[in-house]
Amino acid sequence: MAGALRIAIAQSRIDRDVRANGREIRGLVRRAAAGGARLVQFPEGAASGYCKSEIASWDEVDWPALREELEETAALAGSLGLWVVLGSAHPLTAPHRPHNSLYVIADTGALVGRYDKRRCSHSEVSDWFAPGEAPLTFAVDGFTFGCALCIETVFPEVFSEYETLGADAVLVSSYSRDPIYGVLARAHAASTCLWIGLAIPAQCSQPLPSSLIAPNGVVLGEAGRDGESGLVFGTLDRGEPAFAVALEKARPWRRTARLGDIYESRRVDDPRSHDRFGF
Repeated sequence: MAGALRIAIAQSRIDRDVRANGREIRGLVRRAAAGGARLVQFPEGAASGYCKSEIASWDEVDWPALREELEETAALAGSLGLWVVLGSAHPLTAPHRPHNSLYVIADTGALVGRYDKRRCSHSEVSDWFAPGEAPLTFAVDGFTFGCALCIETVFPEVFSEYETLGADAVLVSSYSRDPIYGVLARAHAASTCLWIGLAIPAQCSQPLPSSLIAPNGVVLGEAGRDGESGLVFGTLDRGEPAFAVALEKARPWRRTARLGDIYESRRVDDPRSHDRFGF
């Protein structure tokens, strides 16, 4: 159970100008590296802008410029030796709509995976995005991460799936100002015993700042609520005594309990058990 990993969760300001987004992202990447992080996570749509908020039509997006910005960010990640998890629309072949995605850029600068949002909202799946198909996990220094986006926070099966897949943490990137997402993230962390990174845009931070949540549901740190861009740093530490119950007792017990065998073998054949209408 030994091991610790320092990460940063960004609260970036998102613009309709993909060049401005690129500059914002790279500035925070440099700050994350200077702060000793091995991984930095960005909000939903951080590179491209998000539909309806910055984007009124996909025709407005300068896709070649976006790709150049992404490639420049990947090169910076490689030069700094930092993993970057970055929200962006991902264009598909016309006439298909883009995916709503998280790019996973390794500390070598290589794009090693892409998570495409599966549980798109009603407006997203009706008018904006093509849904994704599969979960995504990746490992950094012995810690396994899963990925989720925004409204997927209301689907507990997303988090239980990652727990089953052996994740240590789930990185949830969102473009929302609804504080219930923070409540749900804490609940999922406590019920699955996973760390959860919650990345939120700066313009949504007053009611819902970026945060890191421990596997017991405790908020380990928050970014500011002042609408400014910034980072929250935190450490995933398997040896932290405060997490011993969650990681060493609750998580393995709950995994066994979900299978149900321990209950089946202990059920009794008793008339007073079968009669549910008497005191």
